[in-house]
Amino acid sequence: MSTAELHTLTGAYALHALPESERQAFERHLEDCEACTQEVVELSATAARLGLAVAETPPRELRERVLQEITTVRQETPAPGRRERTGGGGRTGRWYAFGLAASIAAAASFGGVAAWQNQVAQDARQEANQAQRQNEQLAQVLSAPDAKTASSELTGGAHGAVVVSQSQNRAVFLASGMERPPGGKVYQLWFNDDGTMRPAGLMDPKASDDTVLLDGPVDRASGMGITVEPAGGSAEPTSSPVALMDFPTS
Repeated sequence: MSTAELHTLTGAYALHALPESERQAFERHLEDCEACTQEVVELSATAARLGLAVAETPPRELRERVLQEITTVRQETPAPGRRERTGGGGRTGRWYAFGLAASIAAAASFGGVAAWQNQVAQDARQEANQAQRQNEQLAQVLSAPDAKTASSELTGGAHGAVVVSQSQNRAVFLASGMERPPGGKVYQLWFNDDGTMRPAGLMDPKASDDTVLLDGPVDRASGMGITVEPAGGSAEPTSSPVALMDFPTS
């Protein structure tokens, strides 16, 4: 397996989804690849957060069902020649019934856990794929031969810059030193289409420095704006803009 192929296995490794041979090869690769090591750490942390977000405490009724099943599960008939491990005739049966009932309950429980783990893995893969696609799109805009940049001072001493590529028909906004929005609010970005504001995505409300690939094509937009909106964003601005920026001209 080539080094280039190994670089693509970070997500599968973080989710324990590699065959043994590939896992061993990838772990040897990690010893010499700091970038992959960091990506595995980040993806593993993401998967853990997803798991905690959907984890549920087993219902108390589960224990009661197990205890009830103990008295009703039939004892297995000993195989010919099989020695009893205890002298009491009923003791082995009771322990076996308990073990069988517990196994049944555990199997049901682990079935749910397996389904949950599969969902977590799928969610983590989707999130990783989405992040990778966005990073690729960001890189395409920032490295485009026709990429042009305009910058501006924002409120509160923050600084903003927008990079536009007409060939990619996309724009990227970079901010530094942004004050956090009020509780329950978020900074929303907008395309300025000749005075009509078109939604272009949300900034991370917890980050003072952020890089955002504007959501949607540039088309004929002449600039962008930033407003403070309710969490989740709005279909149109509900407050005065905290910043307006013109796109760079050719």
